[in-house]
Amino acid sequence: MRNWIAISIGFALLLGGTAQGQTTKDSYPSRPVRIIVPFAAGGPGDIFARLIGQKLSEQLGQQFFIENRPGASGNIGTAVAARAPADGYTLMVGSSAVWINASLYPQIPYDPVKDFEPIIIGATSPEVLVVHPSVPARSVQELVTLVRAGKYTNFAIAGVGTPPHLSTELFKLSLKLDIVMVPFGGGGPMVQSVVAGHTPVAFSTLPAASGQIKDGLLRALAVTSAKRIAILPDVPTMEEAGVPGQVQEAPQCVWVPMGTPGDIIDLLFREIARAVASPDVKKKMEAIGYEPAAVPPDEFKARIKADMPKWAKVIRDAGIRP
Repeated sequence: MRNWIAISIGFALLLGGTAQGQTTKDSYPSRPVRIIVPFAAGGPGDIFARLIGQKLSEQLGQQFFIENRPGASGNIGTAVAARAPADGYTLMVGSSAVWINASLYPQIPYDPVKDFEPIIIGATSPEVLVVHPSVPARSVQELVTLVRAGKYTNFAIAGVGTPPHLSTELFKLSLKLDIVMVPFGGGGPMVQSVVAGHTPVAFSTLPAASGQIKDGLLRALAVTSAKRIAILPDVPTMEEAGVPGQVQEAPQCVWVPMGTPGDIIDLLFREIARAVASPDVKKKMEAIGYEPAAVPPDEFKARIKADMPKWAKVIRDAGIRP
């Protein structure tokens, strides 16, 4: 996997040395560029957006600034991005919730396929099952025992239909648990609630919770990756913890409105790939649980096409409603 990522990033950087898009490079960007994040500050999308935004500002000589537009599981901010001018001066950073919401809601104010041009999947990260330190469980099986006894049944979720929510639903269905899900406007507010002990259990994306885990404010019980991760080497995978079939790794993606010129899309792909491959950004990403990537537009589109029916089935089987 890492070899494939290295090849993709190297290919992207090689393209940057060609004459392709030279006219655009001379004129774009000529003014600040906003990056819409349809979730609250402090969540995984916000963290990723700020890392690449700072680097793009340095690389392209214009400010790339973050605009958080949380609410309705990302639908509000995503609709704002969909209606923005297709001129390259509005980007959107989000997760697979952008296309999952199409199956979750009877109607959403955007079309994930027709209203956006995918640029890049720039990083992926697993989720982590965390509890407040006051929860006596030190393993997934101990937590399950407590939940089945009617204790610690409130699970925080980062919005409805988001990857952490779907992981929680899958956990609930697999183990036939009776739990109550409490939605928040994003990963940041959700983690804050778990740290405060209000909703003491949650599946969180790793970047949103890694700092609190390191500081002892949260206890990690398991990760949803296929294998253990470097920054939490003592934390088992869900399968190692006795709950197979829970692998889930959330992508962090960048889009522009449909109709954005192709040479701007090509330039943004190259520059974002360059940003996530830079040693300082790569180090920061890996330190909080991101795996840098450089998935190009065509493969990004294929991921969306494959994911939509898959998660539609999970949503239908779980009976998830907004």
